Amino acid sequence: MANDLAPGNCQGEILSRLKRIEGQVRGITRMIEENRSCSDIIMQLSAIKAAISQVGASVLSTYLASCLEADIEEEKVKKALAEFTPLLKKWS
Repeated sequence: MANDLAPGNCQGEILSRLKRIEGQVRGITRMIEENRSCSDIIMQLSAIKAAISQVGASVLSTYLASCLEADIEEEKVKKALAEFTPLLKKWS
């Protein structure tokens, strides 16, 4: 299967979000090293969790828009749903 996150297909947006998340993780590492409060750390972890969820939703959306669309146009609906359903379950 081709990479559906190729340039022009939201790759830039997803990479930007992932780099932001990477920076947030480094920030949490510094917070722990600096003995910051647990509530501050939990707040940042919550932000990372939400950001990762948004990235996952973008990837799933891209998958729906490209792979499944092509399969559905070719009337391979059962095959398309069989491939998508496990991905959705893993993400949920």
